[in-house]
Amino acid sequence: MTPNRHILCIGSALWDTIGRHEQVMEAGQDRPGRIRRVPGGVALNIAMALARLGMAPQVLTVLGTDAEGDTLAAACARRGVDLALALRRADLPTDAYMAVEGANGLIAAIADAHSLEAAGDAILAPLEDGRLGSPAFPYGGTIALDGNLTAALLGVIAASPLFAAADLRIAPASPGKADRLTAFLAGGRGTLYVNREEANLLSGCNAPDAGGAARALLKAGAERCIVTDGIGEAVDLSATNCYRATPPLVEPRRVTGAGDTLMAVHIAAELQGMGRGEALAHATQSAARYVAGEDIS
Repeated sequence: MTPNRHILCIGSALWDTIGRHEQVMEAGQDRPGRIRRVPGGVALNIAMALARLGMAPQVLTVLGTDAEGDTLAAACARRGVDLALALRRADLPTDAYMAVEGANGLIAAIADAHSLEAAGDAILAPLEDGRLGSPAFPYGGTIALDGNLTAALLGVIAASPLFAAADLRIAPASPGKADRLTAFLAGGRGTLYVNREEANLLSGCNAPDAGGAARALLKAGAERCIVTDGIGEAVDLSATNCYRATPPLVEPRRVTGAGDTLMAVHIAAELQGMGRGEALAHATQSAARYVAGEDIS
């Protein structure tokens, strides 16, 4: 496992149950469609996409010792995702996510990440006990961090010496959890991957486009941010550089996991040597293909 291929993903790993109706759908409607159950969760979605891109992802999370946890661990192994250091707890059920999608996007979703929240900092033990790092020799690779962790734990991570040497890449789990990332603004740590709504919630602004939302995030303390805006322009902004890319228009076939796919492709592209502008364009194009139903590899 070479250093530039090994990526640590920290956060949710669970079962996604996704129902999709192929026409426009509104809340409260009952429509025919397809229901599928697949491995998911922000950290695991990122890890699975990274594995498809030839990277070597390892996930720190919590799984129950129930049947759902066993089958999820087996499914991850088949997909090239390393869960050997994941915490297994007999007293916690494996987490779950449920969503309804239509041709007009996500209609509604519920994320049950209570076990991840209950496990707390216990999932981080390999970063402290020598398996991946220690206080004297902190982990120095890339870490993809998932906002499904509690605000308190994310605050600890933002200030912890265990993460001081890492290349931190951070994503909220949803707009409803975006405010959990405020510690990374206060500390000016890491690269934030957010959509325009999430960026505005974090900064307290109401920017009409990704560029304005990114500028507000930097003003609020962000070190670097990747801000997307659906079919609109995406922006990669830091104090010294700004890059922009517009995704191609596609007919949407799926929504859940698109942001995680963009983040994974972008991380892999940069680690494989692409420049920032090229990596952003490549990631937005790949995410569009994912939304169109194509496989990303």
